[in-house]
Amino acid sequence: MQDVIKTTVTVLTLAGAVLAALYAYRKQLLDEGASHRADATQLTERYSKAAEQLGHEQAAVRLAGVYAMARLADDWPEQRQVCVDVLCAYLRMPYETDSNASGFRHGEREVRLTIIRIIRNHLLDPVEDTTWCGLNLDFTGTTFDDGSKFSGATFSGGQVDFSGATFSGGRVLFNAATFSGGQVNFVGATFSGGNVDFSSATFSGGRVVFNGSTFSGCQVFFIRSTFSGGRVNFNGSTFSDGQVFFNGSTFSDGQVRFSGSTFSGGRVDLINATFSGGQVFFSRSTFSGSQVTFGRATFSGSQVIFSRSTFSGSQVTFGRATFSGSRVNFSEATFPGGRVDFVAATFSGGEVNFGRATFSGGQVDFTRATHSGGQVKFTGSQVGAAATIDWGPFPSMPVNQP
Repeated sequence: MQDVIKTTVTVLTLAGAVLAALYAYRKQLLDEGASHRADATQLTERYSKAAEQLGHEQAAVRLAGVYAMARLADDWPEQRQVCVDVLCAYLRMPYETDSNASGFRHGEREVRLTIIRIIRNHLLDPVEDTTWCGLNLDFTGTTFDDGSKFSGATFSGGQVDFSGATFSGGRVLFNAATFSGGQVNFVGATFSGGNVDFSSATFSGGRVVFNGSTFSGCQVFFIRSTFSGGRVNFNGSTFSDGQVFFNGSTFSDGQVRFSGSTFSGGRVDLINATFSGGQVFFSRSTFSGSQVTFGRATFSGSQVIFSRSTFSGSQVTFGRATFSGSRVNFSEATFPGGRVDFVAATFSGGEVNFGRATFSGGQVDFTRATHSGGQVKFTGSQVGAAATIDWGPFPSMPVNQP
């Protein structure tokens, strides 16, 4: 009987302990739920207040709203994308830069530059708890003027959209930025003044798209950038003025495409660039009045493709370039005017192919070029009487069309 009593007491004690633990756990859950609801209410109130400040008439209050929304994004991971969307939406709003225009707002430029600076600072370190890397950033149609900076930013995921954006003056900086994943769109962007600087940027994955962009009066710098993977597309773009610099850049993998673009003015410089892998496409492009310069470039393993392009008034220069292992393809290109210059170039390997090209005018110049290896092909080419070709070290082709 004593054993039974002891067993019963032990069981009841254990049951009481279990019930007490369940009660405590349930109370903790209720307390935590109440705490979460209180936190959510507080965060929602902070969001409403920050949004209200962003719409205020006074610039100082709008600045306070910018900082409040950014801090809220850091404190509220579940709604971080929403907070960032609000800041991006502010940048997409109409922006009048002319102080004499009716829509001009004093202090507005400082508010916008502050938003850009905060976004850039959150893209510097993708492993930070408060990083905004990987989020979607929508800058569609935004106007970026002097002082807009994304220097050193990392675009490693999500979609960043500069489609239809306008870069209209001063300097906009993407120097030392890293494009390693996701997609960054500059589709239909307009570069009409000032400088846009991608110098020392790294393109190692993902896609950066400038398709259909217009370069009409500014300078865009990709100096000493590295293209080691991914794709950078300028397809269908218009270069009517200004300059785009790839000087000293390295193309070791991936693709850079200018296919179907129009070069009617300005310059595209790839001086001292290194092509050791990957592909660069200028196929089906029109060169009617600009300069494209590959002077002193090294072609040791890439493909550079000008197939079916038209050279009617531009100058494309490969002066002092070294062809030791790449393939440069002008097949089916048309040369009714302009000039393609290989002066003092060195051909020690690889292939330069003018197969089925048509030389009806303009100039092709191999003066002082050196040919010690590799192939330079003119198979099936047509040479017109109006064309001027200095064959240099290569066997000349007779005129074979009117």
